[in-house]
Amino acid sequence: MARTAAALHILVKHKELAEDLLKQLEKGAKFQTLAKKHSTCPSGKKGGSLGEFTKGTMVPQFDKVAFTAEMLTPHLVKTKFGWHIIKVLYRT
Repeated sequence: MARTAAALHILVKHKELAEDLLKQLEKGAKFQTLAKKHSTCPSGKKGGSLGEFTKGTMVPQFDKVAFTAEMLTPHLVKTKFGWHIIKVLYRT
């Protein structure tokens, strides 16, 4: 079972915007470019990079995706902070 993961994410307030960004990613848009332009999280300035984090560090809904979802595929998840598009880069 993985103990750490590294991920990129884009945080937005509205589901409609999150779904639109997800569609843009599916059509080949660059994750980092969209994160810099749209993410309300400070990590947006770094292209959405959250770096490496341990299991249990993030809110439960985010943590579940980070440690169980398919890697390198953007996933949409809602937390108390808003709508996230999460792309897991690796797990260790």
